[in-house]
Amino acid sequence: MARWNSKKRVLDHEHSRFWRHHLVEIPEPNLMREIFPYEEVPRIDFDHMLVPIDPAEDMFITDTTFRDGQQARPPYTVKQIEKIFDLLHRLSGPSGVIRQSEFFLYTEKDREALELCMSKGYRYPEITGWIRAVEEDLKLVADFGLKETGILTSVSDYHIFLKLNLDRKTALKKYVNIARAALDKGIAPRCHFEDVTRADIYGFCVPLAIELMQLAQESGIPIKIRLCDTLGFGISYPGSALPRSVPRLIRTFIEDAGVPGHLLEWHGHNDFHKVLTNAATAWLYGCSGANGTLLGFGERTGNAPIEGLLVEYIGLKGTSDGIDMTAITDMAEYFQSELGYRIPPNYPFAGEEFNATRAGIHADGLVKHEEIYNIFDTHKLLRRPISIIITDKSGVASVAYWVNTRLHLEGDRRLDKRHPGIVRIHKRVMHEYEQGRNTSISTEELERWARRYLPEYFVSEFDRLKLKAYALAAHLVEEVVENESIKSMDPARQEPILQTLLDLNPFIQYIYITDREGLKITRNITHIVDKSKYESARVGEDLSDRPWFIQPMKDGKVHVTDFYTSRYTGALCITVSAPITNEYEEIVGILGIDIRFEDLAKMEEDEAV
Repeated sequence: MARWNSKKRVLDHEHSRFWRHHLVEIPEPNLMREIFPYEEVPRIDFDHMLVPIDPAEDMFITDTTFRDGQQARPPYTVKQIEKIFDLLHRLSGPSGVIRQSEFFLYTEKDREALELCMSKGYRYPEITGWIRAVEEDLKLVADFGLKETGILTSVSDYHIFLKLNLDRKTALKKYVNIARAALDKGIAPRCHFEDVTRADIYGFCVPLAIELMQLAQESGIPIKIRLCDTLGFGISYPGSALPRSVPRLIRTFIEDAGVPGHLLEWHGHNDFHKVLTNAATAWLYGCSGANGTLLGFGERTGNAPIEGLLVEYIGLKGTSDGIDMTAITDMAEYFQSELGYRIPPNYPFAGEEFNATRAGIHADGLVKHEEIYNIFDTHKLLRRPISIIITDKSGVASVAYWVNTRLHLEGDRRLDKRHPGIVRIHKRVMHEYEQGRNTSISTEELERWARRYLPEYFVSEFDRLKLKAYALAAHLVEEVVENESIKSMDPARQEPILQTLLDLNPFIQYIYITDREGLKITRNITHIVDKSKYESARVGEDLSDRPWFIQPMKDGKVHVTDFYTSRYTGALCITVSAPITNEYEEIVGILGIDIRFEDLAKMEEDEAV
């Protein structure tokens, strides 16, 4: 039988039902020891069958940052998932280059994050689920109204026989049944062919795919197949043999199993440093979807990095399709500053030094014309200006260039090479080499020296905690002064509210209320261990000369003091105060809260763990 190929303008051979591939049942697993000897490095064999490239008409990326990506790091919080999902939306662009993102559904946190991201109403990336090949998991998908879910369908004999303790026939039936159950609920299944690069392609995978395509045709609901290179065995070399050949795998599923390219996805791992090349190869041979994660997070060596896939997509398509590439830089900064992940400095597109040069001659070239040693306009596309790695050959001008770039100083704010701080940094650099150093100065060293000689240009950890304290304290006091019991100016009603606030926020040291004349009306609301320290703070004490009282009385706004040492406890504290108003918005009193800096810092450390 032959079918006209309008693109190639010839008749394509198409297998009739007599040529269909059937399941090959075997009594024991075929572990392909000639290719995978286990006690030695796997072999790369060739059958010399060359297939022409036939790129997918619709190339796109699918995301698994919240599924596979979370299996390689501490789980993301709900807030972090929301932020990362926003970044994925920016990277996707209006055309949906990042087409979908898959979510776990099992824990309360998973479901909360899913609901939050769904509420944003983004078209891209579309949210999909991921479940095991068990029918009860489908209820989770249906409850959230998801249109599609991934289903784990392991296809190699390693998994069928050694992990699941099944035979091929039973496994195939199990997978077909779970796909049918999904279709019965109106859910499009995406079958994850786990460990496909160690599987019997014609003896199991193709027959399973044929059964799935028949189900899809009967139901009218598409079934996707994700080809999972679980251990990174995939090979992109022309003429390489199945099951490791990426070109042959893609064409086999399209031509022999009848899976349309737009329903195929490639999911790779980087065990052999081939993950990005294999994903792009899958695109070139007709697979529409390339699966990846931000920064390549994933089990063991990780998945294809989405930022790399995006650049590869633009290179292959010749258009950015509205991708906001600056989101790559924002993503990198978020992972480092908020998640505490240190991206390797030389990591492409996201590392601090990916577009930096160490060689003195390169630095000279960059200063003259950046195209000489820069891959593309990284400042325009990624909001990442080129940088220079400092050595004894760099000169004072290079140090000034590094500092201005690092601190984002532009125009009149740029520091001249004659600035005393720049000169001191350069002297420190030269001192290193005078002592026999023969390696370049690291970013960490330069930043440490810059903080020492240019302290006014840096926000310290202390400053950052101060800002956090201000924001937290202001939020607390704004809420409590609206409480009706607090507004009553009746100490008997106020003190229980203040005690509850103290109990819920252990970083608070002391809470008190004064009337509009500055006279303290409440008793000492403080922790039991500190009560004796506040004996001198009595009801009726005149506090009207304190800045925290005067300022809110003047402008009616929340006031936060600078840090000071408490005269009661000796601890480093801040005071936040706010006016208490009556029904006519007249100020009738002031609420003050003293916050212990040490406890706030400890809370910050605990949140980071």
